[in-house]
Amino acid sequence: MVDDMDIAKKVKIKPIEEIAKKLGIETKHLEKYGMYKAKVSPEAILKGEGKKGKLIMVTAMSPTPAGEGKTTTSIGLADSLSGLGKKAAVALREPSLGPVFGMKGGATGGGYAQVAPREEINLHFTGDIHAVTAAHNLLAAIVDNRLHFDGACGLLDCRRISWKRVMDMDDRVLREVVVGIGGPLRGIARETGFDITAASEVMAILCLAEDLKDLKERLGNIFIGYSPDKKPVFARELKAEGSMAALLKDALKPNLVQTLEGTPALIHGGPFANIAHGTNSVISTRMALRLADFVVTESGFGSDLGAEKFFNIVVRTGHIPPPDACVLVATLRALKLHGGVKLDKVNEENVEAVEKGFVNLQKHTENLRAFGVPFVVALNRFPSDTETEIKKAIDLCRREKVRFALSEVYGKGGKGGSELALEVLKAIEEDENSFQFLYPLDMTLLEKIEAVAKKIYGAASVAMEGKIKRKMLRIEREGFGNLPVCIAKTQYSFSDDDEALGRPEDFTLIVTDASLSSGAGFVVVYCGDVMTMPGLPKVPSSEKIDITDDGEITGLS
Repeated sequence: MVDDMDIAKKVKIKPIEEIAKKLGIETKHLEKYGMYKAKVSPEAILKGEGKKGKLIMVTAMSPTPAGEGKTTTSIGLADSLSGLGKKAAVALREPSLGPVFGMKGGATGGGYAQVAPREEINLHFTGDIHAVTAAHNLLAAIVDNRLHFDGACGLLDCRRISWKRVMDMDDRVLREVVVGIGGPLRGIARETGFDITAASEVMAILCLAEDLKDLKERLGNIFIGYSPDKKPVFARELKAEGSMAALLKDALKPNLVQTLEGTPALIHGGPFANIAHGTNSVISTRMALRLADFVVTESGFGSDLGAEKFFNIVVRTGHIPPPDACVLVATLRALKLHGGVKLDKVNEENVEAVEKGFVNLQKHTENLRAFGVPFVVALNRFPSDTETEIKKAIDLCRREKVRFALSEVYGKGGKGGSELALEVLKAIEEDENSFQFLYPLDMTLLEKIEAVAKKIYGAASVAMEGKIKRKMLRIEREGFGNLPVCIAKTQYSFSDDDEALGRPEDFTLIVTDASLSSGAGFVVVYCGDVMTMPGLPKVPSSEKIDITDDGEITGLS
């Protein structure tokens, strides 16, 4: 099988000005980073004010550790729509260095459905994630500086500070740290820790802010801890939002690149979906909708994570509309995994396991129906898939009376997604779209958690310790009970147990903590053993990545 990098090398990609021209973006609105990538000025969409393209959101069934090709499908679908003569664009998240050097590797698609330049996008790109890291850690430095000069009787109680530090790398030893040791010149000693940058509230704010003014206001609204008299303290009280916004000024502008077939791609922001809200920036999606007739975007992991948060958090901002249609990506290997097959055996034919594991996909179709959006199940074909297994998957989908299409974009590019593109267009034109939120904002936080747990995950109940309930009640008393919830849990299961595959039933969702993200505009609810700072696997992807003497990067999957 041809390597992704070999495929990308054989394609001569176009100068970024040519890609911008396809969307009607003038060169004066581009801030170029070399020949093939650029930031786009917000002024580029002023002439497109009022124009709105059709939005297609791509989600998936519960994945295997390697992922099910959601990004590949999104890119290939955009190319397929372009091939049908549609003015299309794809809007995606930026890769985090954690997964790139950790378990999953790169996040620029695969096969003949990739975005380019792949190495640059997967590594430093235009520096957005580094800017988020710097802005987040600037606030952390300001907090500790305030503690140093004010002491125990100042604005902040050093025992009740929730704001940690971040870095864009998987590093488990930094989950819990002690700072300020070594004497009075080092500040006040206290316990804290690191999260990965993709889980930073600053990343969420960057992706949910409407413009620079909104960004600055949200940064000022960040909750950082409590005062000695137990009153909440926000970043604006430390006069931090201005300098943080200054660091993020350029990062707020969307990045324009291209697919291997020359379809415009706006790649901007990178929150994880198992921890954060899991979608690219509303600024980039809105820009794409003003400049293209069809925009394909993706939400992280399955419908229980990225899609649920896309609907209940991102759409609620009012900055982008509900999707006109969704694509639910499935694979035979994921069906077999959820049907009881061991991970190292999922490439072997097993029709019985396909049928048994279909209950997982079935639940994801029910979830999309609960939100009232039209959708198409896309079976992302892998080389090991057999015709007998494919036929079984098609029959099972027909039994559920859902739209279905076989996607072969990995091996054939845009041409391999024409069936999917046509089915999506039919869904937009013919199927009823009666979008609805899962819960009203005037529910209590516990009621919102129960709504997601029972309606989306299939849980029988929700359990938490009394101290977690008291924390949520305190958040409500402080005026934040009307925010949506952002549930952080494993991506591998509907439950909080990553070994509970298939469609677990009659389980209890275990809530282990909660935190206020008042700047982003949601309350994070932690379940099970979810980690906000991942660790590298036993054999990380970094071991395969290298660079030749002439500067060519190799091994970046």
